Amino acid sequence: MPKFDIDISDKKEIGKTGEYVSAIGLGSYGIRDYKTALESYVYAIENGISLIDTAQIYGTEDFVGSVIKRVGKERIFVDTKIWPNRLTSKDEVLKAAKESLQRLGLSTVDLFLIHWPNRDISIEEQVRNFEEIYLQGLARYIGVSNFTVSDLERAIHATRKAELVVDQVRYSVSDKKIESDLLKYCIDHNITIQAYTPIEHGRVVNNKVIGQIAKKYNKTPIQVALNYLISRPKVIPIPKAEKLDHVKEILGAMGWRLKAEDIEELEKI
Repeated sequence: MPKFDIDISDKKEIGKTGEYVSAIGLGSYGIRDYKTALESYVYAIENGISLIDTAQIYGTEDFVGSVIKRVGKERIFVDTKIWPNRLTSKDEVLKAAKESLQRLGLSTVDLFLIHWPNRDISIEEQVRNFEEIYLQGLARYIGVSNFTVSDLERAIHATRKAELVVDQVRYSVSDKKIESDLLKYCIDHNITIQAYTPIEHGRVVNNKVIGQIAKKYNKTPIQVALNYLISRPKVIPIPKAEKLDHVKEILGAMGWRLKAEDIEELEKI
């Protein structure tokens, strides 16, 4: 495994851009109560969170646009994702991107991601189509989501001018499949992993090992599960937090790091 990241900074670099965001971001999949969530996300931004993730398919780009209006775009790094059926041509990609930007209330977004690879066309073709977003100035950066190592290798070689800075994938203390290959590949190639479902819909609280370590640090199991991820180089978890108490719990996962021996115990889960 890669060496532990023992830097207790609350910031993580996006790719190798030199641009840093909070070590934990907020996802927006499945938000039900916009009013409650809006106040929670505003509180999160005001207290150190600087990354929000959304996607066309989530139906929450307008919600993220409301957060932007409340706090100002300069305080948030925003990423969104385009569904694979929109990757079939440059024109279709640009149309999809402009639709997202309209919902977000932006003329350009920090990061656009391919949500899933489109298996009906080659990785090379879809990435070149997608790169048009960057070439036309609709995104500052581009990346991918749910790409394997082999997908990512092909995608990297397919780009002309843009660098892929993120691969957003499922990763948690109880779902470590990417630790076998993708994590190391992304670390070696300076690609940031955005980890979705990082607390397994809250199920991490039921694990006895996580609970024991949480007591040791006077933290909650969710805070330990998130800290496990941010202790890895190039990893930013993006949990959803609709309620204010959940946001406060997430904020408490930053500003400290698990000791190496405790990470080793969590690796055994």
